[in-house]
Amino acid sequence: MIPPKIILDPMIQNWLLEDLGRGDRTTGGLNLQGTGKAVWIVKEAGVIAGLPMAARVFQLLDEKLSFVPLATEGDKCEPGQKIAQIEGLLEALLMGERVALNIAMRLSGIATLTRQYIEIIADLPTQLVDTRKTTPGLRLLEKYATQLGGAVNHRMGLDDAVMIKDNHIQAAGGIETAIAKIRSSIPYPLTVEVETTNLEEVKEALSGGADLIMLDNMTLEQMQQAVQVIRERNNKTKIEASGNITLHNLRSVALTGVDYISTSATITRSTWLDLSMRIVEQ
Repeated sequence: MIPPKIILDPMIQNWLLEDLGRGDRTTGGLNLQGTGKAVWIVKEAGVIAGLPMAARVFQLLDEKLSFVPLATEGDKCEPGQKIAQIEGLLEALLMGERVALNIAMRLSGIATLTRQYIEIIADLPTQLVDTRKTTPGLRLLEKYATQLGGAVNHRMGLDDAVMIKDNHIQAAGGIETAIAKIRSSIPYPLTVEVETTNLEEVKEALSGGADLIMLDNMTLEQMQQAVQVIRERNNKTKIEASGNITLHNLRSVALTGVDYISTSATITRSTWLDLSMRIVEQ
């Protein structure tokens, strides 16, 4: 979901302030008058994401500016393809160019890599899920990009759901104790997920009534055993695999029968998609 303007605009204003500083010395020095037209061009194949955010960058500099997408968010595009046409004040086009391109290139890179992961398991029921390993300040947009790539968002923040990890278990004194304490204080709609690393911990999580059990950094054989135990004990409990997920082992992990596979790689290992802007008329 594209963040509403009340959330998006302050973010963009901060990015523009960072780039503009006390003013654009180059553009200001040209003393430009009037309007111009520009196009955005894809320089390598990939999945497009971030055009609505790019449009807001320019529109905050020129409220009358026209930004017309020539590609739909989530589309696969090829080198040389035009993905947007922009018309507005020349000053706004030049001042907003870098910030607008930066965010679109970043988000398109995430969407592109996510799509590669998704295509590997597209014929299987397992869903790919992102994580909270995101760039500070960009979580909403980076998770938006993974959605465009075809993944499902995990927690947006710590208040979305309960995830009891190894350090929580250590601090609480055990899995069942941690679940019991948390169950007594959380609102009823929140689900409880428990991170496990072996079969004994899986059984403890089941006994404690976890809604979702994460199989963290387990071997394929351990995952298969855990899935069998969980399905036999409580078929309603959802299962998530996590840890060292790559394009090479993704399908094998999905074939163990887990419901979800979570990975930070779609964000942390993505590279920017190369886009450029060209002034075509003034």
